[in-house]
Amino acid sequence: MKPAADVLKELVQPSNISAHSSTGLVGKVDEAAAEDDKAREEKELEELRRKSELRPIPAKELDRTVQLTPWDVLHTLGRAIALSRRGASRGIAEHWGCLKYSQALTGGAESFMSLSAEGRETADYYKAIQSGELGTGFALTLARQLLGRRYPDHSISIVPADTALRAGWALTSRDSGPRSGYRYRPQFFAEVWQPGEPSLAIPIACKGNHSNAATSHTQLASASAHVEAVHIGAWDETPALVFSTELPTEGPLTVHALQARGTGGRLNRGSDAPDNHLDQPVEDENIYPGIQRPYEGDAPPAPEPGFHVQPEHYPWFRRVLARTAAAGLTAFAGDGTATAQYLTKRQGQRHFTGLIHAATDSVQDAYVQLHGIDFVGTDHVFRLNRTRVEAFSGVAKDLFRHLEEGQLERYRSEVHAQREAWPLLGWDSKWDGPISIHQDGSVLAMRVLT
Repeated sequence: MKPAADVLKELVQPSNISAHSSTGLVGKVDEAAAEDDKAREEKELEELRRKSELRPIPAKELDRTVQLTPWDVLHTLGRAIALSRRGASRGIAEHWGCLKYSQALTGGAESFMSLSAEGRETADYYKAIQSGELGTGFALTLARQLLGRRYPDHSISIVPADTALRAGWALTSRDSGPRSGYRYRPQFFAEVWQPGEPSLAIPIACKGNHSNAATSHTQLASASAHVEAVHIGAWDETPALVFSTELPTEGPLTVHALQARGTGGRLNRGSDAPDNHLDQPVEDENIYPGIQRPYEGDAPPAPEPGFHVQPEHYPWFRRVLARTAAAGLTAFAGDGTATAQYLTKRQGQRHFTGLIHAATDSVQDAYVQLHGIDFVGTDHVFRLNRTRVEAFSGVAKDLFRHLEEGQLERYRSEVHAQREAWPLLGWDSKWDGPISIHQDGSVLAMRVLT
């Protein structure tokens, strides 16, 4: 077994990632979509609606070779799944799920990242989970980078789509309200925002596989249906991002990415009434499912399956996205009480209330100082190759206090002002382990216990 100290050092070693986005990729995805449409027609399945006019992402926004570290990717994954409701023992099943990939990736500054021997030897029935979760980590890491370049004066929040949509629609039979009955939807929204201004919501679909480029083409064709399931504003004008991460058992990994542009996705603030303030809780809405096509006559056409955020819901949905993002941060810091205040009943508020025990749940009771910044959060001690290690996740103390007290507007104002100082990524000699600090004020750190 590799010494745990060596494993931790490798987590912050940058490696090259190939990002593939081209007109040739668009053609391959169109071919995969056509084949799938033909197969669905032969099986007499309902015609699947896909995002039209997918196009490449310009190299100035997404480098074709990107340097990433495994620790940054795992931090992104950990933040993404903090609200995923994967089991009762949230401290393991949800909160620390990203740590199981601590030894799954290998590479170096002069090479391309790939699966390590341990990553390749994952049991077959876990491979789909591994490729899906690592695909999420890589996709969202690159999404933050390209949107940061596209909107340099804005902050970027990643919001789990299912959690956000549940505030307005019943997604399953367990949810109250009229069910959508549609299983296609994006995995995430990227909220692009500035304090006090309208925000932009961009649906993101991300997939992963252990196969080859042809599988990624099929996955992107499927992803185009997932992002098409949400319209914000006018018909067919919502921008979107789709990703498929190819993690072959032999050879380097590649992230395939495409985009759709449009004038939609803009969420107005509405009036300055207290109800439109981000600090005010939101209530579950029962929005009738379906996407309204443009009128072609006097009678409105039948709605298409999916979820439509109309102009009258813009201020409400803006608050939903902001408060769901805040819930993800407080959950990442292990504070269930603070998390519950930002969620509605249908979003899983009850999941973060009641008895919390440190043996099964993440509990906000740990404090560390990194790079001179005080953080509060939660820790987890486990064995890595027979050596006891400690992982810590949290939020900068001053920012967390605003979230804890329900002062979301103040948190956003201050974290946006500090965004140029972060992210910070690397080995912290005083902590003696890898750390990653993101622009939202969250941190993920790990060290060997002596």
